[in-house]
This record gives sequence, C-alpha cells and structure tokens, in this order.
Amino acid sequence: MTDKKHSAKSDSINEELLSAKQTIGDLTEALQRERADSVNLRRQHEMALSSARQIAKVNTVRELLPAIDSLERSLKHVPEDLKDNDYVKGVEAVLKQFDKVFESMGIERIKTVGEEFDPNYHEAVHMDDTAGGQKEIVSEELQAGYKLGDEVIRHAMVNVVTR
Repeated sequence: MTDKKHSAKSDSINEELLSAKQTIGDLTEALQRERADSVNLRRQHEMALSSARQIAKVNTVRELLPAIDSLERSLKHVPEDLKDNDYVKGVEAVLKQFDKVFESMGIERIKTVGEEFDPNYHEAVHMDDTAGGQKEIVSEELQAGYKLGDEVIRHAMVNVVTR
C-alpha cells in the first residue's frame, strides 16, 4: 500500500512539475512578446518624433521665406552709390545668418543658374527656346527654392533657355 501511495504521490508531483514547466514556458513567451512590443513601440515613437521635428523645420522655414525673399529683393535694388553702405552690409549679414541657420537645420538652397532644368526642383516661369537646343538650362533665378533632404520645401522659380 505504501508503494501505491508513494507512486500516486510521485505521479501527482510529476503532474505539478509538468504544469509548472508549462506555466514557466507560457510566461516566458508572453514576456518575450511584451519585450518585442516594447522595442517596436519605442522605435515607432522615435520615428514619429523625428517626423514631427522634420515637419516643424519645414513649417518654420516656410514661414520665414517671405521675409528672406524681401531682404534678397531689396539687395538687388540697392543703388550703386550705396553698395558699401553699412546698412546694406547689415542686411547682407542678416541673410548670411539665415543661410547658416538653414545649413545647421539641414536646409539646402536648390541650385539653379547653369543647372539643367528639373521639374522636381524648379518651376519654370519663362521658357526661351529660340536657340532651338535640346537641353533646358536654368538661365535666371527669380525666387530661391529650398529643400530638406529630398523633400522640396519650395520650388525655385526660374527662367529657362534651351541650348
């Protein structure tokens, strides 16, 4: 009788042990899934934060561009006798500061004059095809364009000539 009791007790312990091992396995799997979910959530949060920063940069630059355009236009119309005036030099310095800030933000001015026309970056205001050439080359920049990486913030407004 004691062998039967001992055997029954041993079977009961083995069942409890198997059950405990199964529970440990289930909990380990659940913990691994939670860790993976946590890593994915952290990665998604970082990507969303980076995207929000990019959007904020682009929106800030778009808000500043009209003021920068006005400063650049004013410099194009400075009378010859005032070119060396301290006031004009101050406006030029302000524009250089904007360029440095944009550079630190990763904002690039789109290349124009002498470049081949690219509708991804340039907006043609006037096309001069009297030369009858095959290549469309930007001949004049009317308004600067800017980009952040591959994202165009504003297309450059240009005149184009064929060569």
